[in-house]
Amino acid sequence: MATEPTGETRTGRGQPESAPPPDPRRWKILAVIGLTQLMVVLDATIVNIALPSAQADLGFSDSRRQWVVTSYAMAFGTLLLLGGRVADLFGRRRAFLIGQIGFAAASALGGAAATFEILVTARALQGMCAALLAPAALALLTTTFAGPERGRAFGVFGALAASGGAVGLLLGGLLTEHLSWRSTLYVNVLFAAVAVTGGALLLRRQRPTAPPRLDLPGTALASSGLFCVVYGLAEAGVHGWTSPDSWGFLAAGAVLIAAFVWWQSRARHPLLPLRIVLDRVRGTALVAVFITGLGMFGVFLFLAYYLQHTRGYGPARTGLAFMPMSGCIVISAIGSGTGLFRGLGARARVTGGMLLAAVGMAWMTGLSPDRPYVLDIVPGQVATGLGMGLITAAAMNLGTAGIDPRDAGVGSATVNAMRQVGGSVGTALMSTLAAGSAAAHPAGRRPAPDVVARAVLEGYHTVFAAAAGIFVAGAVLTFLMLPGGLSVERAHGAHRGRRPSGAARD
Repeated sequence: MATEPTGETRTGRGQPESAPPPDPRRWKILAVIGLTQLMVVLDATIVNIALPSAQADLGFSDSRRQWVVTSYAMAFGTLLLLGGRVADLFGRRRAFLIGQIGFAAASALGGAAATFEILVTARALQGMCAALLAPAALALLTTTFAGPERGRAFGVFGALAASGGAVGLLLGGLLTEHLSWRSTLYVNVLFAAVAVTGGALLLRRQRPTAPPRLDLPGTALASSGLFCVVYGLAEAGVHGWTSPDSWGFLAAGAVLIAAFVWWQSRARHPLLPLRIVLDRVRGTALVAVFITGLGMFGVFLFLAYYLQHTRGYGPARTGLAFMPMSGCIVISAIGSGTGLFRGLGARARVTGGMLLAAVGMAWMTGLSPDRPYVLDIVPGQVATGLGMGLITAAAMNLGTAGIDPRDAGVGSATVNAMRQVGGSVGTALMSTLAAGSAAAHPAGRRPAPDVVARAVLEGYHTVFAAAAGIFVAGAVLTFLMLPGGLSVERAHGAHRGRRPSGAARD
């Protein structure tokens, strides 16, 4: 089996060359990349709290509300592989800057939207630009840092990636309450202006790693397949699982994704070279990232609903209520790349993170309308936050470890795609489960206000129980698939299929 490059080159006499010196501006570059990652991730949730205000202003129905969230995640997830390959072929700096400018323009359009259709279109355009921007940012991070610094950089990056959703809820609440729901979109123009300025000054121009060739059949198969899966799940929440709009799209999605895998094994210039995903460690990391997105995005959405609708919190208070989770994500993600958790191997971090998140989700199945916030909500948030931080920092590092430089963009896009597709599927699936549970609870009873409120709460409990089950399944899978002696910090220097010598054990 072929090996991945270790980052060490040799001279014609067989002697190892010294590694190139680190970029003296690398920490400033990390700040720019980190701001970009925060903007991209928080936009998956920043409008959640603003949705009731936007709904009242634009007059759209509850059944259409989820598309303001899903349109962003769907466009983002389905186009990420194409965005990563474009960054590889045409230059990551160029992709980064164009993506930032496009994202700002789409955000301004959404902020000025006068109709529901324009708002959803703007959100989809945001997702398209994010699909170009996010893999370029992660690829730049991967190629900027090496050695022990890479673990610290990914700790910071993972903290922003995992906590961005909670930060989006806080920022969305504050902006909605003190300005308007439109400001949750306009704020991206400020973020993008800072990131574009920093990127233009700090990032070096890079020549494309290969002549520009795009896998158009692969792009069409991947994008349409992922779209059908997410759309089918979303329709199941509205029309039920027996509707052709549900199972028909899901079946079509499965066929298209299978065709995509078949085509990638035969294409001369594949969109996603299978060598990227067939590596055991990297493949497991991608599964972990997918599971985290699957469980996390639905939880953010429905915990926000619970706080506003069941507890009656205002937008700003709802955002502040997520701070325990956000703080714990940051602590564990940064700690994962520093001395706090570096004694733990990859399997211990990822599997342990899954179990912690499962415990947090299980705790939330007992949420009530009136118990004290500190006793009812905070313990579940703390466990979930610590778990998500551990998973995200370790899995995103492992998911980009050892990738050939020519594939850095599409490899990074694959990590982001698994996360966003997981989030899209999770949001649609959790919406369907919550709707089904809420509809079944008051069966045979008079629809009094207390019965309806209890039915809605049962829907939230169902979502949290499903998320707990997903994380338990993730813990089992990652424990079985990750090698027992793999060190996160040294994985990027390891050969495919081999354990790094001297790696820390679980």
